[in-house]
Amino acid sequence: MAKHRITLIEGDGIGHEVIPAARRVLEAAGFDAEYIEAQAGYEYFLEHGTTTPEATYEAIEHSHATLFGAATSPTTKPAGFHGAIRHLRQKYGLYANVRPTKTRPVAGAFAGLDLVIVRENTQGLYVEQERLYNDTAIADVLITRAASAAIGKFAAQLAVQRRSHLTVVHKANVLPVTQGLFMNTVLDEAQKVPGLTTNTMIVDNAAMQLVRNPGQFDVLVMTNMFGDILSDLAAGLVGGLGIAASGNIGDQFGIFESVHGSAPDIAGQGVANPTATVLAAVLMLTHLGEHDLATKIDAAVNRALQEGPHTRDLGGTASTQEFTEALISYL
Repeated sequence: MAKHRITLIEGDGIGHEVIPAARRVLEAAGFDAEYIEAQAGYEYFLEHGTTTPEATYEAIEHSHATLFGAATSPTTKPAGFHGAIRHLRQKYGLYANVRPTKTRPVAGAFAGLDLVIVRENTQGLYVEQERLYNDTAIADVLITRAASAAIGKFAAQLAVQRRSHLTVVHKANVLPVTQGLFMNTVLDEAQKVPGLTTNTMIVDNAAMQLVRNPGQFDVLVMTNMFGDILSDLAAGLVGGLGIAASGNIGDQFGIFESVHGSAPDIAGQGVANPTATVLAAVLMLTHLGEHDLATKIDAAVNRALQEGPHTRDLGGTASTQEFTEALISYL
């Protein structure tokens, strides 16, 4: 009997290519798992009128973790549509979005980087409470003490397992009520963790510092939109979204995904880079306590990125399959 039960959701676009590639890598590495294939996303919505069927909820709830490929989020949303991954984050209380930024052997990567952006994943502006009054548009931002405390505790505990430094990123100088509540609540939680040093940084300065001196950071924690933006900026320092992974983690469930979108311009061509999804699987393995397997696959990814062949986004011509086969050979 398999040790772990894993739900695989390909989603949209290149998700149909990168999830099977990641599964091949997991199987080749010897991960003992039973896989359940489930559906969610914009493509499913266009056919069925909902982004996530009941069968997918059942699969997630009966799995140890979920690996998600890619989701399309159209700028103009049809009536009744909600983003699949944002919906799942809310439904399952996946309050911590964890996005590591680590130097990989790719051209143009910033040397020696190893930081993690922890993003509060359920509140902020992404509660999607918008309304229009004639020519005036208003969006609500939601910040609660409970959610801020939860993400503060999570980030502080992660930081103390690393280099014991936590940076709280905020905009409390302009938004003292909402951002101030977040900042002060996180600081209160951080003070409960022995040996942890903390500092605060205004988000615009944090953006500049990430570009000019990213080595000063260990773990950064921030609200939803700031984390969404700065984590993509950080990915740009180490090679781009093609190698950027993230985990959505709550007290009971975990959904792990690549940071890139569904890439409709290359979907179906067999040229997508599966590295981000493979690294999302590495995060999933770490979450499940499979540290040796995680280390093994991570090392193989580095070797594949260093020695090639490279996919189009990294300056090469390799197909998804060719890169995946090379990665497996490096295992």
